[in-house]
Amino acid sequence: MISVTEALDRLFALSSPLPAEDIPLIRASGRVLAQAITARRDQPPFAASAMDGYAVRAADLSPGAAFQVIGEAAAGSGFTGQVTPGQAVRIFTGAPVPQGADRVVIQEDVTREATRITVTGDYGEGTNIRPAGGDFRIGDRIEAPRLISPSDVALMAAMNIPQVPVTRRPRVAVIATGDELVQPGETPGPDQIVASNSYGLQALFTAAGAEVRLLPIARDRIDSLETIFALTQDGPAPADLIVTIGGASVGDHDLVARAAQGIGMEQSFYKVAMRPGKPLMAGRLGDAVMIGLPGNPVSAMVCGHLFVVPVLRHMLGLGAAPAPRLRGVLAADVAANGPREHYMRARITPEGILADARQDSALLSVLSGSGALLVRPPHAPAAQAGDTVDYLPL
Repeated sequence: MISVTEALDRLFALSSPLPAEDIPLIRASGRVLAQAITARRDQPPFAASAMDGYAVRAADLSPGAAFQVIGEAAAGSGFTGQVTPGQAVRIFTGAPVPQGADRVVIQEDVTREATRITVTGDYGEGTNIRPAGGDFRIGDRIEAPRLISPSDVALMAAMNIPQVPVTRRPRVAVIATGDELVQPGETPGPDQIVASNSYGLQALFTAAGAEVRLLPIARDRIDSLETIFALTQDGPAPADLIVTIGGASVGDHDLVARAAQGIGMEQSFYKVAMRPGKPLMAGRLGDAVMIGLPGNPVSAMVCGHLFVVPVLRHMLGLGAAPAPRLRGVLAADVAANGPREHYMRARITPEGILADARQDSALLSVLSGSGALLVRPPHAPAAQAGDTVDYLPL
């Protein structure tokens, strides 16, 4: 039995960042930038007015100064002439500042009669001009790796980047196992339950950036497991990561390891010193990483957060790092922990982190009402209300 840290280290050793692919900018949000990109133009590409007003020479500006309006500049339609002393050009926000002008007086600070304006207001010290290249210049970079946000997409568009190099999404095959399982919408027999873990994990892995396939439920037979395992490598897009749920323990019906080893799985570890989630297994099956999760719903989701999501981030090129922990204050006392790392369900309340001591309560309480996992290291002493502790947001 190994520690959580060692299990993660071995999982990172089994996995590696995936190759890059180019995709259209319109599909880039939420993907991981694989290579740095550089701006192909200056932004703004010219000195542009930041306000509606009149472009003039700053040297001519003074309270009460009068100017002759000689033309107009609008966004997309600049003034092509030259501004000379005593002249002004009517200008609108985003328009190029005409040659000769180096100041924009806002329209509220002038009066106009026909083609003549007079400065009447306190026009301040700012130029009201956005300088050329003020946002970025040709060659400025967006560094990688980076999870691309909607704001990044807007920036890339302004940089005139039509195609974006991103890390290929990890292809994940999820296999639920067990004779007791039926799919949602089916009618369970008297000794069966509805498969839920695979759907929750599919949502979790998709949110982490993976491309997920839910394979048919594997029954508690070696031949059934081998048939489903074969599906993970079918077609032109074989799985990079195989995640099994259930059957990872040592009971008579826990056949996942035996079936996987029978078709070539090289096991890296089995059992982690944690609760919930002790019967965790990992190895390689062909070119794919394989992670065997426990079948208990809480254990499966906890291990999904702790182990599978960090592996997916590693495959996406975001680094080999554990799930990020936050710090919070306890709202109630917590008992001392035993020799295993313990992940306790917790709720975030206005008073602080409230641990739920009923570790085996209903699934609804576990998965929809928890909010966080309180992290208790091995042999942690009792903690009191007001103490600062680590937790994982869910």
